[in-house]
Amino acid sequence: MASIVRKIISTKKVPKAPAPYNQAVVADRTVYLSGVLGMELESLKLVDGGAPAQTAKALENLTLLLKESGSGVEKVVKTTILLANMDDYAAVNDEYKRGKGNPQ
Repeated sequence: MASIVRKIISTKKVPKAPAPYNQAVVADRTVYLSGVLGMELESLKLVDGGAPAQTAKALENLTLLLKESGSGVEKVVKTTILLANMDDYAAVNDEYKRGKGNPQ
């Protein structure tokens, strides 16, 4: 059985993970990200402006992490977005389409 090549990605361009996990891990040719939030780099606080602004910042952070990992948003296969309030769904979805594009 061949061993999987695993590389830990850590960058100072995005806020560090708020829990004990890596910002990103590349395993062979797949990039795994977890817990990418709409946080400011310096303050480690969620950006002002509610869910849409936090979504935009999270996508900015995600894009930077993917770039550091040698990838990009055009290669993303799956995302999971957690909402505290379903009333934010439409605004978050609109921001997601703007930030990531709308692949067909």
